[in-house]
Amino acid sequence: MGIEKNNIRRFGTSPVFFTAIATILGAILFLRFGYATGTLGFWGVLLLIFVGHTVTIPTALALSEIATNQKVEGGGVYYVISRSFGLNIGATIGIALYLSQAISVAFYVIAFTEAFEPLFNFVHKNTGILLPRQVISLPAMAVLSIVILKRGTNLGIKALYAVAAILFISLFLFFAGEGQRPGEEEITNFAFRNSEDFFMVFAIVFPAFTGMAAGVGLSGDLKNPGRSIPLGTVSATLTGMVIYVFVAWKLASSAYADELVSDQLIMTRIALLGSPIILLGLAASTISSALGSVIVAPRTLQALAADRSFPSIRINFLLSKGKGNTNEPFNASLLTCIIAFIFVMLGSINAVAGIITMFFLLTYGSLCLISFLNHFGADPSYRPKFRSRWYISLTGFAMSIWLMFKINTGYALAAAIIMVALYLYISEKNKERKGLEVIFQGVIHQVARKIQIYLQKSKKISSTSWRPSVVCISKHSFEREKPFELIKWISHRYGFATYIHLIDGYFSRATCEESNRLLKELIERSNAEESNVYVDTLISPSYTSAIAQIIQLPSISGMENNMILFEFDKDETEELCRIIDNYSLVRAGNFDVCIFGSSRKPVNYRKGIHVWIKPIDTENSTLMILLSYVILGHPDWRKSHIKIFSICNENEKPEVRKQLLELIRKGQLPISPGNIEILSTGENMNSKHLINSKSADAALTLIGFRNEQVKHQQEKLFTGFENIGDIIFVNANKYKEIK
Repeated sequence: MGIEKNNIRRFGTSPVFFTAIATILGAILFLRFGYATGTLGFWGVLLLIFVGHTVTIPTALALSEIATNQKVEGGGVYYVISRSFGLNIGATIGIALYLSQAISVAFYVIAFTEAFEPLFNFVHKNTGILLPRQVISLPAMAVLSIVILKRGTNLGIKALYAVAAILFISLFLFFAGEGQRPGEEEITNFAFRNSEDFFMVFAIVFPAFTGMAAGVGLSGDLKNPGRSIPLGTVSATLTGMVIYVFVAWKLASSAYADELVSDQLIMTRIALLGSPIILLGLAASTISSALGSVIVAPRTLQALAADRSFPSIRINFLLSKGKGNTNEPFNASLLTCIIAFIFVMLGSINAVAGIITMFFLLTYGSLCLISFLNHFGADPSYRPKFRSRWYISLTGFAMSIWLMFKINTGYALAAAIIMVALYLYISEKNKERKGLEVIFQGVIHQVARKIQIYLQKSKKISSTSWRPSVVCISKHSFEREKPFELIKWISHRYGFATYIHLIDGYFSRATCEESNRLLKELIERSNAEESNVYVDTLISPSYTSAIAQIIQLPSISGMENNMILFEFDKDETEELCRIIDNYSLVRAGNFDVCIFGSSRKPVNYRKGIHVWIKPIDTENSTLMILLSYVILGHPDWRKSHIKIFSICNENEKPEVRKQLLELIRKGQLPISPGNIEILSTGENMNSKHLINSKSADAALTLIGFRNEQVKHQQEKLFTGFENIGDIIFVNANKYKEIK
């Protein structure tokens, strides 16, 4: 990454720990935890802490795992997600994460003003003037901005140590205080009560647990991120959880329930030395949280810009540009402070805080999902020094999504919609960058492998429940496109298809290089046409040896290939002769055989698919009908139709029509009775003449043939259809029942 070029890494584990713990033990600890304890009781809050940490602990473990698998550069959580999920999804989550971090600065600064409540009360009591909170919050934001912009992260970290020390001293004196301990008969704070309000209280308190990833934002400034991130993050998460449990116990045992609910500064009445030390601790906790956020947010923004996540080249350049030897993100810090100032001036960001929580949950859920998918995908390159467990990561992901909707369904849907819209926009602007498929490749590989092995072992694919698994061989892939289109139609919805491009010659370095080049071109064409065809190349010195290899290939579907598709140009018979010479070889493998004769005529889909059934087509008839139905399922044929022509003796016409109508009714085939035509050949007209006459304008024609005809008529069997466009000659290995 560009931002790392001249970066001097200078921090160890301590800044990670203190940035995280200072954010965890923030404003909610001092202002809202008493309310939670008074409302739910000690055991209710204990459950609340447990539920909250079913997200934060798996996320801390997942983050530690991912951080020890790869070199973590600047950008913290954004870097981890973007290098795991791809730059497009990484940028999507990264932008949301940055905005959450930037607005959090304002949130903590506004909470900082609550430490001056005695001052506001004094002024109001003596002068009658109710001062706005901005009297304190705006100067505080200004001082914070000057500290970060003038002195950078070094001074921020030093200040972080100081305020963290004050925070822990205030907590120590809180635990040392006696408070107004109620009598034994009056203690009711330990019972779990008001369970119907659990998630309402959870929504208020949960942001207290979301600071554990704050220290990861320093990843670009750490000497050893692979060690400092796991150690600092996990220890801060566990330390915060233990402190919250003891704070809940202290509150429950030191004050009445109604006091806990009504007095947001109840801790001042419990702590040793009372109000001054708790207000100082509140100020320390909020300003330390604000410091942590204002240090981390610019680094996330700088990393986003370095990855060209924004549409303007100039914006990316300005925001990614660093200052000095340490590459301090001055421009990104300036923008972060401006955003924070805007929300501080608004004075209240309760509604925005709900959206922030949603984005944090999305971020944490994404980290757990990355860890789970890496476990499930079994990528050999995924070798972290620190390992979580797949079920822990899956639990963290599931809980993140569940809690989003439990906290606020509207905010959850809004966050999801914003994220999807943002991802679509970024993907459209950066089409060359990979997205979700980066992480899902390993998962898809594992799923496909297990399914194929299951299908092979179980052998539960019944021969009466037919679907095509076709393999096509051609050496004219780049001269004739229609054969590829045909198997694209077959494999779109109901079937499976493998397309093999044949390269004449012996295997050598030169032919191998040619094979790789042509395969890349075939894959690009397949992607461009959005086909479901599996493409490959085969080097062989002879057509016969190539066919012998291909008919032994396993299908990508997990079932055996059951159909071979040959192709030839109707204006050239040389290819047809080679097909006939190897026909018996293919039949030895018990395959259905289709021989596709392509014409130079364009395909007019509206003219429909014509299926010709002759008296000799006892086994071929149902295969041709099923195959035409499968082809009709492709969007190219959405305005087309199937028409059946049956040739029989004059006296058999009523019975043949009755049989075909019954077949269509039972099989629920989309064939109109009006598209069934029963014909008989006259004395002066054979079947070829009849087909040429009736199907001259058809988009595609299917004609059956038998083994004996190939033996006796050779290539003449497949010629003489000059008036018709594309033809598929069909020979079924056995009768296919239409259910």
